[in-house]
Amino acid sequence: MFAAVFGLLITLTGCGELAYDMAYDPDYPVSSFRVVTNDRYAVGESFAAGLCVTANNVTENTEFVFGDLGAAGLFDLSNSKIIYANNIHGKLYPASMTKVMTALVALKYGNLDDMLVASENAVIDEYGVQTFGLRAGDRMTLDQALHILLIKSANDVGIMIAEHIGGSAEGFAQLMNDEAARLGATNSHFVNPHGLHDEEHYTTAYDMYLIFQEAMQYDEFRQIIAMESYTTVYTNADGNASEETVRSTIQYLTRNYAAPDNITVIGGKTGTTNAAGNCLVLLVKDTSGNQYIAVIMRARERGTLYEKMNALLSEIYRQ
Repeated sequence: MFAAVFGLLITLTGCGELAYDMAYDPDYPVSSFRVVTNDRYAVGESFAAGLCVTANNVTENTEFVFGDLGAAGLFDLSNSKIIYANNIHGKLYPASMTKVMTALVALKYGNLDDMLVASENAVIDEYGVQTFGLRAGDRMTLDQALHILLIKSANDVGIMIAEHIGGSAEGFAQLMNDEAARLGATNSHFVNPHGLHDEEHYTTAYDMYLIFQEAMQYDEFRQIIAMESYTTVYTNADGNASEETVRSTIQYLTRNYAAPDNITVIGGKTGTTNAAGNCLVLLVKDTSGNQYIAVIMRARERGTLYEKMNALLSEIYRQ
């Protein structure tokens, strides 16, 4: 009965103690359990073991001024600790930070050598939308597409990836939502692979931390997000080789902004729409090699975004 209710896998350890693996159930109100028998008890390993977890704001002993941001969070990966959190569970529009989840799903279900072909659906000519300039019939590998997706933040390439992996943008969005549920990112809902505005497309700063941390498990993702530029040759719709170079949208990597002293920006992902404001998720490290994920959502201006991010990262050395 216990196993049926809680989804427990019970094993007998070498010390004669019971070990329990707790399954994750997004509808269950708690994330860990104490399991008691007649003569002993054991504490089950929760779904959240090893994660930074809080239901509330974390602002004590910090100097960061939240202002009119949508959300901000600073997560210490080395110590599974939240240094700062404000509205990290509030549902907000992620804009192109969505592409972190797109890359995660593509890496999970695709092969880097897969050949992708752009359909008419991938052709975006809307003014002001960041694109690679795909034409129907353009061909490139998934590896090339992921570089362009994450570095240039090309929305048209996101559609090409989605159709290859999920059969359609809608089918891919279902894979994104399935992956979000698996990670415990249950305040997120995705309807497209690029993050162009849709009222039903949203996430939270905390969910972005969960998604970004999972994507970091893939070496390819970690390598791509740290690149300032990328040059590749793909086959265009006319069958000819075409060489293109894309540059990062992250101002730290292009050296337009400098991080605080003793903080190294490894990489990350930007996101900007009128509805989402200016968003940024970063992986950084301190001089001891400890790594952190920082998330800011809905800054009004790009300059404000980077000023606030620097102030947030400065909290690392105030602890």
